[in-house]
Amino acid sequence: MPKENRALIVTIVKKGWGDRVVEASMKAGAEGGTVMFGRGTGIHEHQKILGICIEPEKEIVLSVIPRDKVDSVLAEIVKATELDKPGTGISFVLPVEKVTGIVHALT
Repeated sequence: MPKENRALIVTIVKKGWGDRVVEASMKAGAEGGTVMFGRGTGIHEHQKILGICIEPEKEIVLSVIPRDKVDSVLAEIVKATELDKPGTGISFVLPVEKVTGIVHALT
């Protein structure tokens, strides 16, 4: 598959849900993903305990996949993480212009 025929799915979910995203992605045909940690600042992120603001921890999952698998992988992610409900996270797709380092997936 040509390198240019790739897309990047970025999914941001609450802490502990990154593995769900990776498993759902792989179930739909992705070959893996990268999980990173971050914190949220959206309207659903303002939680307090005893008047103290809590820093909402997030997991960010990056998956480079063939473009023809985007719809099925994204649908599986939404199903596994309930992204269709407010405050559960976000997922979006970006085109990948060039990629290197995943030789097994490019041959």
